[in-house]
Amino acid sequence: MTRIVPRWEWREFGDHAANAFERLLALPSDRVEESDELYVVSSRSRASVKIRGGRLDVKQLVDVDETGLQQWRPVMKGAFPLAPGDLAMVVDALGSDLPLPVGECTLEQFLAAIDGAADPVAVEVRKRRRHYLVDGCMAEASEITTGYGDARTVAVESEDPVLVRTTVRGLGLAGERNVDLPSWLRATSGLELPRFAAIDVGTNSVKFRLAERGAEGGWTAVVDRAEVTRLGEGLDGTGRLGEEPVRRTAEAIAGMAEEARARGAEGIAAVGTAGLRRAPNREELIAAVRARAGVEVEVITGEEEARLAYLAVVSGLGPVSGSLVVFETGGGSSQFTFGRAGHVDERFSVDVGAVGLTERFGLATEVTRERVEEALAAIAGELKSLDGRPPPDVLVGIGGAVTNMTAVMHELASYDPEVVQGSVLTAAEVDRQIELYRTRSADDRRKIVGLQPKRAEVILAGACVVLTVLAKLDLDSLTVSDRGLRHGLLAERFERPRRG
Repeated sequence: MTRIVPRWEWREFGDHAANAFERLLALPSDRVEESDELYVVSSRSRASVKIRGGRLDVKQLVDVDETGLQQWRPVMKGAFPLAPGDLAMVVDALGSDLPLPVGECTLEQFLAAIDGAADPVAVEVRKRRRHYLVDGCMAEASEITTGYGDARTVAVESEDPVLVRTTVRGLGLAGERNVDLPSWLRATSGLELPRFAAIDVGTNSVKFRLAERGAEGGWTAVVDRAEVTRLGEGLDGTGRLGEEPVRRTAEAIAGMAEEARARGAEGIAAVGTAGLRRAPNREELIAAVRARAGVEVEVITGEEEARLAYLAVVSGLGPVSGSLVVFETGGGSSQFTFGRAGHVDERFSVDVGAVGLTERFGLATEVTRERVEEALAAIAGELKSLDGRPPPDVLVGIGGAVTNMTAVMHELASYDPEVVQGSVLTAAEVDRQIELYRTRSADDRRKIVGLQPKRAEVILAGACVVLTVLAKLDLDSLTVSDRGLRHGLLAERFERPRRG
């Protein structure tokens, strides 16, 4: 019986592979092969399914490491006609329902079923491959011709991932995106949905969203998470970003960028908000991220932050009638946007954030009710821009404070954006949670179901801002949106041309 051996593989196309291609051509080749193959690709699967010489070859992607290196396992090699069991395996690998015969399936029947479907599709591929042995790895320099386009590609593979990484570095491909052949064929044939990433560098947390852009608009999340790094820790006292907050924030962003590239992101947009706006040494963080992650962090204005958040919320709310206010309280500032559905009347940002308030009033642990009242009075004074405004028809709250409070309200042991999105948070519930937090230390707050542990120190300050906004606008509740700046950033940078 032939032993099935998973292999680690790296492949690069086009201009990114040009130098490596020439390096391989300068080496003696083991052999040169030319072949005509038929690949079957599906938008619902990352499997490799190909037909060559009347035989079917199926491989499954079983692992992707932190650098994007892929491990593939052969799961079937068979000749037509396919037995029912083999046919079922192929259909499962493609993730598609095809009108195939119940019994054995001939090659003609298989291709006829695919021809009648929009997805999957069959792509004819002509290859001219030169094979090499480089540093113990099999390497390949190939010229590929399809009905959708031609390309040069370099591939490296081995059972040992360390050998592959070493060879990839030696060929000058380190830092490039690993693109397997089925993914390239899906992209060129129009089946692959492009992926993009947005990183929101806040004063308290870094938010990361990797999503696929649909062919007819709309986004589907691949990854959506936040990491509390407390970039603004000590900023109110010293006026500068601290060395340790800069280090851990740069480390978090580098990890997110690495994950985005490993998962196929075509572009990464990163923006910094209040903490970076205020810090005179913001370039230390920007330079650290540039060096570690190869990502440029753009520091945006408070007005731009509010506009992008509003764009994200409106796109996820559906039809909205009447006046609409969207607000976010973050670690270093709070943003407000007033409008009617898609039309913005006014937007502004106020330097009122959970990190500064926590440090100023000692809200990271249990405090007296009097101290909370002092904080509420100070927040009310700083939010005087809201005084005298009529109550909006709809008030939407976004951001970590609001979504965490909603998760606590629902007692979500695991965060569920579908539950949070559209929830109603009342003033009575906010007041209840303020009492819950003010009577507990940070360690005891971490035991509260639904509360993100790293947000335990700043949640009381965030709740105080939310309660003040409700009071200022004379409302007893708000609608919660799980969407935020990162959603708007994706739509702005990767759905349409950037504004000049």
